[in-house]
Amino acid sequence: MIKSKLKLLTAACFCLAFGFTAKAQMTLTIEKALEISVENSPDLQKSLLSLERAQELLHAQEASLKSRFSLDLNPVSYSQNRQFDQRLSQWYTNRMFSTSGTFSISQPIIWTDATISLNNRFSWQNNRSDISGGGQNHNKAFSNDLYLSLDQPLFTYNATKMELQTLEMDYENALISYALQRLNMERSITTQFYNVYSAQNNLNISEEELSNAKINYEAIKNKVEADLAPKSELFQAELNLATAQSTVENSQVSLENAKDELKQILGLPLSEEIITLVTVSADSVKIDPEKAIANAFSSRLELRQREFTRKEAEFELIRVKDENKLKGNLGVSVGIIGDNQNLGNIYQNPTTNPQVAVSFSVPIFDWGARKSRIKAQEKSIEMEEIDAAEELKQIEMDIRQVCRNLDNLLLQIDIAKRSVENAQLTYDLNAERYRNGELTGMEMSQFQTQLSNQKTSYTQTLINYKLELLNLKILSLYDFEKSESIIPLELYSPVASTDKKKRK
Repeated sequence: MIKSKLKLLTAACFCLAFGFTAKAQMTLTIEKALEISVENSPDLQKSLLSLERAQELLHAQEASLKSRFSLDLNPVSYSQNRQFDQRLSQWYTNRMFSTSGTFSISQPIIWTDATISLNNRFSWQNNRSDISGGGQNHNKAFSNDLYLSLDQPLFTYNATKMELQTLEMDYENALISYALQRLNMERSITTQFYNVYSAQNNLNISEEELSNAKINYEAIKNKVEADLAPKSELFQAELNLATAQSTVENSQVSLENAKDELKQILGLPLSEEIITLVTVSADSVKIDPEKAIANAFSSRLELRQREFTRKEAEFELIRVKDENKLKGNLGVSVGIIGDNQNLGNIYQNPTTNPQVAVSFSVPIFDWGARKSRIKAQEKSIEMEEIDAAEELKQIEMDIRQVCRNLDNLLLQIDIAKRSVENAQLTYDLNAERYRNGELTGMEMSQFQTQLSNQKTSYTQTLINYKLELLNLKILSLYDFEKSESIIPLELYSPVASTDKKKRK
């Protein structure tokens, strides 16, 4: 009864001590590591800043398409000039003092690339002219000019609409780049997690090997002391024990190094103590290569980026075609102007001031420069089309290769598993023979090495299978383990989600 109570007390103390130790350590899963990387990764931070920059530029362009209000003020203007009047063949001196302000409301029209504006210019001036030989003219009055104007480019592309489309593509391209960065970060972190898992597994194997070496050493030591085995076997057992101890220490160093590399990629302090939680199972996943390829063709973000590149090339072709060609501009303005010495009577005798102006720029001959530039840009578009077709082939080829690798790895996992079972049975049988003196320590060391190598190979095969599943997930944007499509723009773009809500 007392022994049972002592055992319970010891267990409670151990759990309490472990609890205090665990508090000082950070428990990491792959999902939590991804959240940490978003906050700490310099590459992701730069990608996020690029996304926010593109978002603000798009907002600025959209705001510029709304009505713009402006007020221009000229509080004081004074001038004195000596001039010659050719009509009267006499000199005169003109002195002018004025103040004015112009209020404007302009509205871009995105459908036609025109600009319509309403302007009102209000001024006051004191003008005096002294004529040589005597005489003076003087005028002091208020004036107000109110007019509506339209400026419409002719025979050219819609620059305003194209600029808006370009910024929209830049924004979506930055969003895609951020999502791809997140996917690549997931690959890197998962790979590093499995490196830590592999290092921990190697440590467990080496500790098991050390435990076996201690058991064998004690058995041989007893036999040597009883003169049932030669002393050379004890020397070999001591060497096996020392080698096993060294292997444990090396495995511990490898584990700590792998943890440091994981902390580095996450941006954590190297002094931070971490515990990684990751499971590697041998469960096979049913893969449909045709479904993976079809989902990749419809969802791969790189294909969308390729579409942006082609669209930009088409925009450049439009700009090139617009060079050295017939262009025009239509300007229409209607309004009234009034002036009077008394402010209240400023529109007592108003005057209308309609204006219509049509201008053209007609190129005559450019020695074929425009034609050659157009052909050059058309070749660029053809190259983009070839690259797009080749990218589709490359995506299909990559997915097909990964699917073949997965099938092969399933066979390798089964072989590795049976190899571990056979190596364990072989080791257990020969361990008994070794303790009975039928085998040498050198031979027993070889069986132990074989068992450790088979266990390590089995673990690595499982990790390779998991990494290939992740690779297929990224290539096809389909998670066959969960049987669901992946939409990175929704998963990895909190900025875009917020922006979408604002737009609604």
